Formats: sequence, C-alpha cells, structure tokens
Amino acid sequence: MKQDKAAKRCAELGNTTRLSIFRLLVKAGKNGLPVGEIQKNLQIPGSTLTHHIQRLVQVGLINQRRESRTLYCEPQMDAIRELAEYLLSECCSLQTDLTTVKPV
Repeated sequence: MKQDKAAKRCAELGNTTRLSIFRLLVKAGKNGLPVGEIQKNLQIPGSTLTHHIQRLVQVGLINQRRESRTLYCEPQMDAIRELAEYLLSECCSLQTDLTTVKPV
C-alpha cells in the first residue's frame, strides 16, 4: 500500500461519525447492514449518512450493494487489514539489537 492511500483511509476514519459507521459495519460482519439499519442504530440524518458513506466508499473501506429496494453497506475487511499491515509493517525496525552492541 502506498502512503497516500493509507493517509486517505486514516483521514476518513479520523472522523468520529465515519468511524462509528465503519465499526458498526464490522460488528455486523462481511454482509454488512442496510443503510436504514445504520441510520437507526447511529441516529444520523439520512443526508448526512449518505455523505459519510460516500466518503468511506471513495477510499475503499466499504462497498455498497443493492438487493431489490434495499441498499446494503459492507465493510471491506481486506482494506482495513491492508491498512493495519501497512501501519505495522515497520514496527520496531529502529530498535538496536542489543546482542550486537559491544561494551566500551
């Protein structure tokens, strides 16, 4: 993952409303929830919810699918895994290996 893509995903999750939406969808599992259920659970006005969902869709954190008249939002687990792996990819890489340090 490139840094700019990671930054965009982090920025979108940095908004408390979008983070709440994403966490609710993760709780629901890979099949997600209908938009109406998200609205009901989080008590977000429809137009505001649409705006926040579109922002999450744009960075690939959620996907939308339609079944008949119902619009579902699905969390993209691979996208969040990819982001977490990117954030942790260089964990502890600046630590000095104490076994190779010689006393003075």
